[in-house]
Amino acid sequence: MREPGPPGVQNYYPPYELGQPITGIGVGVIIRSESPKYRTGDHVYGNLAYQAYSIHKGVPSLRVLPNVETLPWSVYTGMAGMAGQTAYIGWKLYSKAEKVVGDTVFVSTAAGPVGSAVVQLAKSQGLKVVASTGSDEKVEFVKSIGADIAFNYKTQSTAAILEGLGTGIDIYWDNVGGETLEIAINLLNAHGRIISCGSISQYNAGDTEKYGVKNLIYVMTKRLSMTGFLVFEHPDLIDEFYKEFPQKVASGEIKYTEQRYEGLELAGQAILDVQRGHNKAKAVIVVSNE
Repeated sequence: MREPGPPGVQNYYPPYELGQPITGIGVGVIIRSESPKYRTGDHVYGNLAYQAYSIHKGVPSLRVLPNVETLPWSVYTGMAGMAGQTAYIGWKLYSKAEKVVGDTVFVSTAAGPVGSAVVQLAKSQGLKVVASTGSDEKVEFVKSIGADIAFNYKTQSTAAILEGLGTGIDIYWDNVGGETLEIAINLLNAHGRIISCGSISQYNAGDTEKYGVKNLIYVMTKRLSMTGFLVFEHPDLIDEFYKEFPQKVASGEIKYTEQRYEGLELAGQAILDVQRGHNKAKAVIVVSNE
């Protein structure tokens, strides 16, 4: 929830306005429409205000969800929505996994909705998957979806685990930044790929607490690539995602978990749990079960 940043700081997403509802990816129901694109009763996906009811004007960004797979609507906020899109698009564009069978990928925050999708995409292409997460319960979940090695970074050394592979790593899917990124750079093989998806270890750090990665020289000497990306810059792949991914989720080929917060009044708690790492699955705020 902090990525937009304070007023005056340029970012890919506009800052929240004081006194106005915050927004986030969600699924809503059209109760009245003056646009031919939307009909009463349509379920739509997009950036929605944290409100029980809201008015949208000129909203071509809202996508009607036919849900032919009959998934729970909440899944379209996670594995069949932004989280799945992020994993699908980032992996497809930047992993180069189809070119090097047998590579090893390291995924941080692997029990989260994005990380768990990446784990499953990598395994489907025959890669060896090493995954870190923040609790023993989450370790078991990550193992259940295919990770070859999963560990609790709070009780085990990330550096020791990666060094123990003896083969280095070829791809690092980075959800955390900071020291873990530095360790991954040390252990990446020549021509390795870093897919930069997030930096959750740094979001709440003050200026004096932020971790300065000290080994970026290896990006040059090892000929590494490090790429950030934004999902909404790839509308063609979003359309492709909806043709392929929700049916894989519905069939059980792609597995997911979610943690539901029933009622808009729990939105603040849900945000705090995610920021503090206390959530055990994809956090979903359920405003209504329509």
